[in-house]
Amino acid sequence: MRAAVSSKTVDPGQFTLSSRSGSRGGIADIAAHWTKDNAELAERSDIVILSVRPAQFGDVRIDLRNKLAVSVMAGVTCAAIAEQTNAKRIVRAIPNAAAAIGRSFTPWFATADVTDSDKAVVQAFFAASGEAAEVPEESYINYCVGLTGSGAAFPALLVEAMVAEAVAQGLTREFGEKAARSVVCDASQLFAGGTGNTAAIVKEMIDYRGTTAAALQAMINHGFMEAVSAGLRAAAAKAATIAHGQNADAQADKNT
Repeated sequence: MRAAVSSKTVDPGQFTLSSRSGSRGGIADIAAHWTKDNAELAERSDIVILSVRPAQFGDVRIDLRNKLAVSVMAGVTCAAIAEQTNAKRIVRAIPNAAAAIGRSFTPWFATADVTDSDKAVVQAFFAASGEAAEVPEESYINYCVGLTGSGAAFPALLVEAMVAEAVAQGLTREFGEKAARSVVCDASQLFAGGTGNTAAIVKEMIDYRGTTAAALQAMINHGFMEAVSAGLRAAAAKAATIAHGQNADAQADKNT
């Protein structure tokens, strides 16, 4: 939201924000209209962003018929959103924590009822926080929970692994952190943007048969690719579990 306001993609006066707890968190300074009444929010809005914990969505009562519903909840399906809110025009998106610094990659999926005009608004809103791209199948959104939604977690884990090895070799943690962060944050700029070819970089390094090739081959031989694949699939499976659990809870409430 802050990025959309800062980039002037959206006028802050156009926002109505609903918070059941009354907490405004890190966006208290934005000159939006605040309410605790979801009915008021829906009345004032053409587009509603659903941003609650998936487990809490079953408690949300809001009628979004004839509205564009944009969900940033992991695992909650379009079908579940439609059943809970009466919305037909639904977008599911998975931004990540880097949105706070304008560097998120945000995939999004739109149901058949979402118009081209709706899609343009969604793309502009999420692109204000980095990059955004539409995916053709809803199932891809669950997969992207791990692929892109994990944000800084994966590079942070790589840094921690590198630091641990540096300390094991006798270097100080302070030195290891500086070195590893430089590699992950700075050297990765070699393939930042659309022109960097990571496959070509890896191939060139392996073909050179030097020290980097030795490191890469050892990582590959010790299951690096498989470990990454397992992590991404685990995140997708967790997202699906969240979705199924939420749907089951909704159905139980309906049958009560």
